[in-house]
Amino acid sequence: MEKMNDSPLISVNELSAQGDGNVLRVCDCRFLLSQADAGRAQYLASHIPGASYVDLEADLSGPVGSRTGRHPLPEVGVFRETLGHLGLTPDMPVVVYDDGGCAMAARFWWMLRWMGHSDVKVLDGGFAAWQAAGFALASGNETYQSAIYEGPADDDLWVSVETVESIVGQGSGLIVDAREASRFKGWQEPLDLVAGHIPSALNRPFIENMREGKFKSTGELRQAFKTLMRARSPRDVIHSCGSGVTACHNLLAMEHAGLPGSRLFVGSWSEWITDQRREVVIEPNDS
Repeated sequence: MEKMNDSPLISVNELSAQGDGNVLRVCDCRFLLSQADAGRAQYLASHIPGASYVDLEADLSGPVGSRTGRHPLPEVGVFRETLGHLGLTPDMPVVVYDDGGCAMAARFWWMLRWMGHSDVKVLDGGFAAWQAAGFALASGNETYQSAIYEGPADDDLWVSVETVESIVGQGSGLIVDAREASRFKGWQEPLDLVAGHIPSALNRPFIENMREGKFKSTGELRQAFKTLMRARSPRDVIHSCGSGVTACHNLLAMEHAGLPGSRLFVGSWSEWITDQRREVVIEPNDS
């Protein structure tokens, strides 16, 4: 088996060259917010050989409460059990993919990193790129013998809504919102009860990290995020979105660009709006 590269991304050619699926584990994260069962159905119909299915809402989120976002983190112990049921151990190389946009895969990538799992990659281009390359496919459900997943969670990788409130109040950091511009500006809101964005936040739609279904070059992404950050350190950057999913895409893009150290606001916009006392910004629409 060839050694995986040092980037958080892996190409379909690199993955195909890895060989033995008992050494390297692959996880399929396809999911549609509008149709929760669609991702699993797609997986059962066709997936990368050896891949296990991981569900955004059943596996990568905890219970939604009145003061949480739409996709809160599961309890650490519960998530460790999920990883164990998948047959994963902390030292196991893992590649995660989705349908190609990489947002769902980036969420699982970040959550594995949260668990201290260092050897995890996102498949650049996802299942669409694998199919387009003509590599082998499998169908049906694939499972592995359960394992015990142990290790401390690194809670320094994410911030609470209280921390974001402090950042907004003091102007001490940069909040980067990954939603599309029309949602960020508050001109439309298909998922949450309130439209708009967090005061002082800047918009970097996650789709801008991609070109023709794959991530842009490290140089291009580095320049874009350095321009957004101005003189700030990556540590000062807090990533937000609607519910803490697509924000992981910007975090992944920064790491791919050689700018590690930024953090995730897990609850994101959907948690911010659970308290009516928090300020909401809606930009004028002159069109």
